[in-house]
Amino acid sequence: MMKEKMKRTHLRKNTEKLVHRDEVNARMEYAANNDIADILKRLGSTAKGITKERIKFSKEKYGRNKVTQGKKKSLFKKICDAFINPFTAILFCLAIVSGITDIILPIYHNTPEDVDIMTVTIILTMVLISGALRFIQEARSNNAAERLLEMITTTTCVERMEEGKKEIPLEEVVVGDIVHLAAGDMIPADMRIIEAKDLFISQSALTGESEPLEKISEVAKEERETLTEYNNLAFMGSNVISGAAAGVVISVGDDTIFGSMAQSISEEPVVTSFEKGVNSVSWVLIRFMLVMVPVVFFINGMTKGNWIQAFLFAVSIAVGLTPEMLPMIVTTCLAKGAVSMSKKKTIVKNLNSIQNFGAMDILCTDKTGTLTQDKVVLEYHMDVHGKEDSRVLRHAFLNSWYQTGLKNLMDVSIIQRT
Repeated sequence: MMKEKMKRTHLRKNTEKLVHRDEVNARMEYAANNDIADILKRLGSTAKGITKERIKFSKEKYGRNKVTQGKKKSLFKKICDAFINPFTAILFCLAIVSGITDIILPIYHNTPEDVDIMTVTIILTMVLISGALRFIQEARSNNAAERLLEMITTTTCVERMEEGKKEIPLEEVVVGDIVHLAAGDMIPADMRIIEAKDLFISQSALTGESEPLEKISEVAKEERETLTEYNNLAFMGSNVISGAAAGVVISVGDDTIFGSMAQSISEEPVVTSFEKGVNSVSWVLIRFMLVMVPVVFFINGMTKGNWIQAFLFAVSIAVGLTPEMLPMIVTTCLAKGAVSMSKKKTIVKNLNSIQNFGAMDILCTDKTGTLTQDKVVLEYHMDVHGKEDSRVLRHAFLNSWYQTGLKNLMDVSIIQRT
């Protein structure tokens, strides 16, 4: 019943997300296919920006310009992740059973000389060291990553009615803001271009397209299959390569395309091959114990008639089957790898990722810029008759040198040659 209820709740939340995503996409498509005056009127904005009252309204209606990075784990959850897994569960169970048989029962029977705390101590020590190493290493890595993020502050230039043009943090941008862009700027949110001069934007983070795309302010002539195909829309996560522009913000935060992508990858990660391997070893041990311990217990009890001694012997068999040092050895090796990678200026936030990365058989990467060197070389400059002509090179140079748009690989090769 509880499982069915959770399933219905999850389905309802997914449906609400899809409906909201459709509404945001419809707003973006409206912005791409309509005049700037209509868009500004619909957003309650003007060519000079929005008022303070409208800023407050936009924050309440559309939210803040902050992408959700996934829920931050609590201290209790981090401790549980470090200490709780099938293998340590076996060790905990063995420690409890050993505590009962080696400590509690001798005290109950008034035989303190039979008390033996060595087994319990060894098992708990191995679990404690293994979990503590994992918790400390991952906590240090996460803290280092957070400190690096805190050092990065990104601002953008917006124009508002009462304040004019000013630089504000990206998180303070709201729907309806007029944003001014120049070469090197990050796009702070999904926006409609209202003015543009030789504007080229790189959308490789969103579409994988390596070449910058030219953006214009004109209304789209026809509807496109995806939002990223519109040449009058700019998206969070992209950056200005050259030119200058102004645009009005249409979507912010999680409503942006970048935000929806970030939400999809911040969900609970899948179980890796390394975790599956460790868990499979644990289940093999559990199956051995479920078979061996009862068999040893009954055979020993039936042959010797002392069921207490038979039980103690069966427990010792279970302890002997379990490699108590294995969790500590695995965690120590992974932690050592994390320390070695930190010396190479690489932060490992999850220890298991070291083994996952090293276990790859094939790594596929984009060849662009590797085989081709991301470079074009000018070899010949010929006229229509196939003869070398310096006039052709001169005209090509003038075109490449004095153009106001983005200099592509061909332009660079001509300039370098001349």
